[in-house]
Amino acid sequence: MIGHGSRRDEANATVFALAASLAAEPTAVGGPAAWDAVEAAFLDVLRPDIADGYTALVDAGCTRIVAHPFFLFAGRHTARDIPAALAQVQARHPHTTWSVTEPLGLHPGVVTTVRARIAECLATGPDTDQDPSGG
Repeated sequence: MIGHGSRRDEANATVFALAASLAAEPTAVGGPAAWDAVEAAFLDVLRPDIADGYTALVDAGCTRIVAHPFFLFAGRHTARDIPAALAQVQARHPHTTWSVTEPLGLHPGVVTTVRARIAECLATGPDTDQDPSGG
């Protein structure tokens, strides 16, 4: 699970929490166990970085690494930076392979979640989350 990395602890905590949730329930939707280990890693700002996460998975016995960039949409980081970091660390572990999933994008689960967030906001009516500039 690869997050960008932030100076805001709560942003990084989300990546750690998602990795922990996936590790606690290692199944594909409706199927058998799909993975053996999950590690959180960050592209920038803090550690564990991608090399740390990859190495931890190798140390756990993994030989096939599937990296999920916890990013909303594709861009330079998902197309170049993350694959480059994975290739660099994989060179130290030649018995392993890696692949990168697509970022979240417009996956139906994302659309469903956005609809739910908007519905929650509408259900509470106007409140304190208004533009502080008065606009």
